Amino acid sequence: MADSQQGGEPPDPLHGTVTAIAQAGFGETYTLGRENMHQALISVSDKSGLADFARGLVELNWRLIASGGSARALRTAGLPVTEVAEVTGAPEMLGGRVKTLHPAIHGGILARDSAADRAELDRYGIQPIDMVVCNLYPFRETVARPDVSLAEAVEQIDIGGVALLRAAAKNFERVTVLCDPQDYTPVLEELRAAGMTSATTRLRLATKAFRHTYAYDAAIAAYLERQVSPPEEEGLPSRLDLSLPLVQTMRYGENPHQSAAFYAPEGSGPLGGTLLQGKPLSYNNVLDLDAAWRAACSFDDPTVVIVKHLSPCGIASAAQLPQAFRAALASDPVSAFGGVIAVNRPFDQDTAEALEDLFVEAIAAPAFSPAACEHLAAHKPSCRLLQIAQPLPEQWELRSVAGGVLVQSVDRGDPPDAVWRTVTQRAPDEREMAALRMAWKACQHVKSNAIVLVRDNATVGIGGGLPSRVDATRLAVTKAGERARGAVMASDAFFPFPDSLEVAAQAGVTAVIQPGGSVRDDEVIATADRLGVAMVFTGVRHFRH
Repeated sequence: MADSQQGGEPPDPLHGTVTAIAQAGFGETYTLGRENMHQALISVSDKSGLADFARGLVELNWRLIASGGSARALRTAGLPVTEVAEVTGAPEMLGGRVKTLHPAIHGGILARDSAADRAELDRYGIQPIDMVVCNLYPFRETVARPDVSLAEAVEQIDIGGVALLRAAAKNFERVTVLCDPQDYTPVLEELRAAGMTSATTRLRLATKAFRHTYAYDAAIAAYLERQVSPPEEEGLPSRLDLSLPLVQTMRYGENPHQSAAFYAPEGSGPLGGTLLQGKPLSYNNVLDLDAAWRAACSFDDPTVVIVKHLSPCGIASAAQLPQAFRAALASDPVSAFGGVIAVNRPFDQDTAEALEDLFVEAIAAPAFSPAACEHLAAHKPSCRLLQIAQPLPEQWELRSVAGGVLVQSVDRGDPPDAVWRTVTQRAPDEREMAALRMAWKACQHVKSNAIVLVRDNATVGIGGGLPSRVDATRLAVTKAGERARGAVMASDAFFPFPDSLEVAAQAGVTAVIQPGGSVRDDEVIATADRLGVAMVFTGVRHFRH
């Protein structure tokens, strides 16, 4: 044995592997013919557009190789296809976990266009693979289900597909890799026109494939980390990975001289919704709709929220949306002009007609009735309609700052253990308490310092986004005018001095809700008692910067 090794080349491990597979009873290694025919390997989970694309390849004299489900789909479409098992000489194993992980496949993909690599392929009877069409198991869609088990999630972790994409993308100088059905048509057009894809196309598609596998692995890591640190433990991720595809390039950002775009998870539209009507959403539209939608979804009763420049200017609940809209509009009809609207019920024709001549940039709703769409198309054709099937279940809020990103858990209102307590001699009556609940929820969506006045399930005055709480109070009571009399007031944080309370009481406010916790709480409570104002402490602050 030693003499033979000295007199010739050392044993080749690849040759041994192929021979061992054949000897193990999996059949002889299949050797494709050497005729001048390009080969495409197809292994896809998402089969949309596949049959038409594959038919186009066959018409261009390409040979199709495919694994299990992809091969069946192609065969059903009447297309000639060679099973991966025929190429490798090995059957699919372990319930489909092992299909394409074989030298006969990866050698064909990774071989360079060099004399040495061509000779090595010839030595082992492997034919080059010129295109890989692959997308991965639906891991993200699977773990998005609320009832998914860890075992189910693990089975959707793709191994062979990721290896195929990475191999093909690494060898982009020769191999075309497709992971997105949206690329099928342009690639076919290029093949028909030039007979091959250009180096620029191959590099672009390789970059897309690496980005795809990166995002896929990041999703797996994030899911598994949540199993170690469940959401209820409020554990922040040890590493934050963001890989979001471009969804929409916008005309400009907050101002015309700023560029802007919207990025979101695969298959997701603005706020996870679908734009039914109107021009594409602008940068400011998306910000305002996000603020309005979050606020509307926090209420249980039919609710309308009107937002202008990220600030609510009217929030109201009622038995029906048209009444809620009119009450929300009455809160600040001047500011509402040119704002956006969000509702937490299907948007119907009566609500559409209630808008009358109000100029509205966009409306977000869980659904729009056909009659409402028809009415708005006729009377407000430029108004954008965004249908959002359900509130986004995101756990974290992200904000960019110079040099990094801030992350916090979403403020979903008072925690379950929060206890409200009356701290004044007079307790709020039933009417006041109902209004205080409405005001407290509304103020959580107003920029700090937030002051909200409420009467009859509707805001009548809102002050926020100011550095001084007493100035915010003055703004709210000014907006309310005579409607402040008999209203209640919510403050997102404690009163550092009694001055805000005095301004509110002078305007006619009869009850106040606030977190408490100031070193001057006793002074503030004494002032409330002197003015006859009922006051409730929540023990919870709701800053929104």
